[in-house]
Amino acid sequence: MLVDRKVIFEGRVIKVSIDTVDLPNGIRLPLEIVRHPGGAAAVAIDAQERICLLRQYRHAAGGYIYELPAGKLEPDEPPEETARRELVEEGGVNAARWESLGQYFSSPGVFTEVIHLYLATGLTATPPRPEADEVFQIEWWPLELAVQRATRGELTDAKTIIGILRAAHARKIA
Repeated sequence: MLVDRKVIFEGRVIKVSIDTVDLPNGIRLPLEIVRHPGGAAAVAIDAQERICLLRQYRHAAGGYIYELPAGKLEPDEPPEETARRELVEEGGVNAARWESLGQYFSSPGVFTEVIHLYLATGLTATPPRPEADEVFQIEWWPLELAVQRATRGELTDAKTIIGILRAAHARKIA
């Protein structure tokens, strides 16, 4: 149970607070919590069973990594709408069919961020519209190859690994 909250930082995307809480075992302690509005990602699979991945520059990761098209939830924006928007902006495709692949906490020991995953199929091309601060190239990999790279540890982004494996399971590939 929350006893006290002191916001120590408020930025463009996150807020950091020290929450004093009473744990279920009776211990009271301060916890550092990073509040994030959450995000949504699209696992876009085309008619040839290829998945849309972005080779994206991430300063925090030390360079380029592979990621699904994804983005931060905007205020009052449903997660599926975020996934739809990001797939057009970053992947350059619209999807006719959307299926939830569930959600997960990115790091529940310290972050409030929840990521929502969606399988997108029935794709049609549209011009990508990346934001000015996004540096990426769009690649299309066979889903089976993406599953292999995810399970061998060659991919490092959690939402991408989880999204690939959940999509493959939903499509009876893994």
